[in-house]
Amino acid sequence: MLVYDQQVYTRQVKVRLASIDAPERRQSFGTRSRQSLAEICHRQQATVTPAGRDRYGRTVGEVVCNGVPAGPEQVRRGMAWVYVKYAPRRSPLYQLEAEARAASLGLWHDPAPTPPWEYRHPR
Repeated sequence: MLVYDQQVYTRQVKVRLASIDAPERRQSFGTRSRQSLAEICHRQQATVTPAGRDRYGRTVGEVVCNGVPAGPEQVRRGMAWVYVKYAPRRSPLYQLEAEARAASLGLWHDPAPTPPWEYRHPR
């Protein structure tokens, strides 16, 4: 079941998680990041708080699955970056990312991981 903008749905809806960016599918940790998100949200009740739409028309928002905020949890696990371009300067996500980096969790196990925005747009 999905609660989206105070309406209840029983169908799948794709939402881009606000303020974070995860590795691309073919990028290092891309598959593991997707698996981690599935552990958090697959077949769970999700609540989406829309924050807008991206340039591709996708809903961007905060997603909470059974009480767990999916975006911050992905960052805490080292499975996503804070998307500096869109995250507020005082977001608690930065502290979560710093802790994951210090503990070498997930993608931070790599000494120089490539952010997805650089991977997608090589120079």
